[in-house]
Amino acid sequence: MPKNLVIVESPAKAKTIEKFLGKDYQVMSSFGHIRDLAEKGIGIDFENNYEPQYVVSSDKKKLVSELKKVSKDAETVWLASDEDREGEAIAWHLYEELKLKKDTTRRIVFHEITKEAILHAIETPRDIDINLVDAQQARRVLDRIVGFELSPILWRKVRPSLSAGRVQSVAVRLIVEREREINQFVAEASYRVSAIFNSVDNNGKPIELKAELPQRFPTKAEAMAFLELCNGAQFNIDSIITKPAKKSPAPPFTTSTLQQEAARKLGYSVSQTMQIAQRLYEAGKITYMRTDSVNLSDLALGTSKAEIISMAGQKYVHTRKFNTKTKGAQEAHEAIRPTYMNAHTVEGTAQEKRLYELIWKRTIASQMSDAELEKTSIYITVSGSKYQFIATGEVIVFDGFLKVYMESSDDEQDTVDESLLPAMKNGEELYPMEIVAQERFSQKPPRYTEASLVRKLEELGIGRPSTYAPTISTIQNRLYVEKGDRQPDKRDFNVLKLKGGKITDQIKAENTGAEKSKLFPTDIGMVVTDFLTEYFPEILNYNFTADVEKEFDSIADGDIKWRVAIDKFYKKFHPIVEDTMKNSERQVGERILGVDPKSGRQLSVKIGKYGPLAQIGTVEEEEKPVFASLRRDQSIESITLEEALELFKLPRQVGEYEDKVMTVAIGRFGPYIRHDNTFYSLPKTDDPMDITAERAIEIIEEKREVEKNRIIQTLGDNSEIQVLNGRFGPYFTCDKVNYKIPKGTDPTTLTFEKCQELIAAQPEAANKKKSFGRKAAAAKTDKKTSAKGKTSTKSKAKK
Repeated sequence: MPKNLVIVESPAKAKTIEKFLGKDYQVMSSFGHIRDLAEKGIGIDFENNYEPQYVVSSDKKKLVSELKKVSKDAETVWLASDEDREGEAIAWHLYEELKLKKDTTRRIVFHEITKEAILHAIETPRDIDINLVDAQQARRVLDRIVGFELSPILWRKVRPSLSAGRVQSVAVRLIVEREREINQFVAEASYRVSAIFNSVDNNGKPIELKAELPQRFPTKAEAMAFLELCNGAQFNIDSIITKPAKKSPAPPFTTSTLQQEAARKLGYSVSQTMQIAQRLYEAGKITYMRTDSVNLSDLALGTSKAEIISMAGQKYVHTRKFNTKTKGAQEAHEAIRPTYMNAHTVEGTAQEKRLYELIWKRTIASQMSDAELEKTSIYITVSGSKYQFIATGEVIVFDGFLKVYMESSDDEQDTVDESLLPAMKNGEELYPMEIVAQERFSQKPPRYTEASLVRKLEELGIGRPSTYAPTISTIQNRLYVEKGDRQPDKRDFNVLKLKGGKITDQIKAENTGAEKSKLFPTDIGMVVTDFLTEYFPEILNYNFTADVEKEFDSIADGDIKWRVAIDKFYKKFHPIVEDTMKNSERQVGERILGVDPKSGRQLSVKIGKYGPLAQIGTVEEEEKPVFASLRRDQSIESITLEEALELFKLPRQVGEYEDKVMTVAIGRFGPYIRHDNTFYSLPKTDDPMDITAERAIEIIEEKREVEKNRIIQTLGDNSEIQVLNGRFGPYFTCDKVNYKIPKGTDPTTLTFEKCQELIAAQPEAANKKKSFGRKAAAAKTDKKTSAKGKTSTKSKAKK
């Protein structure tokens, strides 16, 4: 039995560390947290000063028993979880649950998984930092209180099965407010004037020069008047101004800047970036990926300098020490960087290689010289006019860091093409080939992408590096926000052109408003945001959420006791919860659109039990209301009366197939075709109002083909087991539980007996189903409790 037990939180990390340590060390994984707040009830003892009630999860009990057994036999236990607050809490929970002894337990941390870093950590152990643990406990307890107390209110006042969270609800509010800005936005038109001149350069060579008016004309009449003035006017170069300029590289990556740049350059989602970065870190390729520091170690600075000299020469070296501006950042931590700067790439998946290369380029560029530029502006006068055209150009004199890397931007503004300008003289006359006044429109505020939302959250001080990805995933999983694309709309614009002494006036068309991978609030997200903003304005307040993060930082620094901070919050928050449950009105986001012309009854839209719907009539009338679900691309905030009336044309029969009627309708999960009591979902590209009989048959046959290929075989006397083709490969299902098939196993060769063996070897699959069932049952119980108004069970908190 090895003398030393090292416990880390992931098996991949364990595998890498094991390579660096000798036979006297055994490395085991805790697979993340081994315990959490109890699922039954709120998991907090309010009568005992907010004492958290921690429970080992059912799927970790066997692992905890193994860890206890091995730790008892070890001379020294090394807790080597990550260096952030979450990692410190994992180490503390292990210490508490395994009942470790202080004199035989060591806490070690490292920023990178290299042999040198691991051995140095073992040489310099420390105690568990209880302040960091308390900061994590405060976050966990506060978020549990907010979610546990707000969710039952949403069940009663908005719709069942909803939930709320402290950071998530604020993130949704940002997206909702941006959507409303866009809906209220009215584009303003103006005319942008550009010209192409011809002349000769200083060497007598014919050239073309593109220039533009810096001002825009607000009306067509003004633009036309200017073109008429230009017809016959003389154009001369008034002045040529050349200025040197510099561009400096961006700092090395923090968690948020990596998430943003990976989204812009590689198209990765925030959670995808973190999963790939986690694998690179655990494989020893990069430093720790949850950080808000831009600091680089002296070793990293030295190896970067050596690599730049080797790669490009001494003149490209410019050593920089960046200062972190984020409050609460720890300079002892490092930015995200490669562990070895001489490794330009790594082995791994294509995604891992691309992300690693991005990190390497950003790090190496941060230690390279500024790029030196030369910017030239040529000012061109128009005889008889106060306006001047300006031609701008830019040339790179020394590429510096641009040799390796250039940071991307989220901006969606029109870009100006700045290229090298020809050599010309003051006073030189230019001859217009054409002058164009083109109608342009002001741009609406851009919708958030995952990357730009992370940037906004960071700007507001909401959340920390470890919370951005979970927050964005949560608001999408809860269906408060959807990530999607939008097709462009056609828009007409006016073009006035002066050419050959004549002015033409044309109307052209363009595509505008296309959206790709943007975040859109759902109707339920908007209604929940409105409700929480009305009754819990402090929770939805950006400053409050940022101030809570500062309090967590103060707890981590040892300046505030976490129970004091929780008590201060709860005594103010809980009375508002009780008052809202008693006195608030039910909110469904109802919006009255007008009157149904056929029946003369009121037509409105609102949130129903299964989503947004249109309703003809009211519950007060003798005749029952008629309902129709909204389509995926419709919102209760923007749908018109005419569009709502169209919904009541469904369901509609589109024909017969196999002597059975085919009906198109919209249901809880979107538009579908019903045929012979079977439902076939419509693809997103199909409009239920336009589906023909021929297209309906195609959809039916396509789904039948997929289903036929999905089932590989059925096993058992009563077909209890189905072997299926799934999205991620073959698997089998039994009693509504899915089980994995080992890699390399031919699914067609599985027998009933072999499946029974695999079921016995995968108890966690059945446990997961049972756990889900318990949660669902607990949710129903909580709903009943909240329906009776029994929210005051926690009011016995110590005063």
